Amino acid sequence: MNGEKQNWPKAEPHPVADDGKISVVINTYNAERQLRQVLETVKDFDEIVVCDMESTDHTRDIATEFGAKIVIFPKGDLTICEPARDFAIHSASNEWVLVVDADELVTTELREYLYNHVNSGSTDTLRIGRRNRFMGDFFTNSPDYQTRFFRQSTTTWPPIIHCLPETTDKVSKIPARRKELFLVHLDDPWMSDKFSKMNRYTDQEVPKRVDRKHYGTVKLLVKPVWAFLRSLFIDGSIRDGRRGILKAYSSMVYQIMLISKVTEHQIRKPDSDEN
Repeated sequence: MNGEKQNWPKAEPHPVADDGKISVVINTYNAERQLRQVLETVKDFDEIVVCDMESTDHTRDIATEFGAKIVIFPKGDLTICEPARDFAIHSASNEWVLVVDADELVTTELREYLYNHVNSGSTDTLRIGRRNRFMGDFFTNSPDYQTRFFRQSTTTWPPIIHCLPETTDKVSKIPARRKELFLVHLDDPWMSDKFSKMNRYTDQEVPKRVDRKHYGTVKLLVKPVWAFLRSLFIDGSIRDGRRGILKAYSSMVYQIMLISKVTEHQIRKPDSDEN
């Protein structure tokens, strides 16, 4: 379910301060395992907003310990967090918003950089690098960039899986050489968990691709191979040895799963319509 045609709740209108302060926004669902560690790294921002999707664990209790503003977004049968993103960022009290996942750490250097960015008078949205773990260690390759820092008055987040926020501001990128400014991603799933997640994600990608994405024979052959080569050489996974090669394989497998599901749906659809 990707939420493109749903009437999702909207944040209540409220005054928004534009005085150099920053709100951190975290979307959560049963995030107690790492949330306390995450909140420790963002407690010195001006506001923490936890947008919880009806957790059944101690997520909200932990958020309360840190003085977070807690807003609730109904989970229903949602399996993705994107529909709650826009609600979350527009629930913040400050114009500038930093979006942090419930398994990401913010370095002191990044916090200082963001305040300097705001105080400089810039209105640029920022893409921030992220360090990812895989098979027990961090990658040495190029960072995984995420669009996470922006003004809420100029930004919306579409309720579609893996989408980027849409903004009318210029988008800039923190240089890859500034590793101290990267978000630190704590997630490090076992391969069985990773493949299960890939299966869910590709299921959710199919509806938005099936009517506009057709894969001919050449693309069927080339796209998975290109995903493997891009991960290995352009993203630099080759520098991580066996772990890097397996990471490149997983990128290829994701593409195989996605194009197989899209193509299967397109092939079977005429038969389904006749029935």
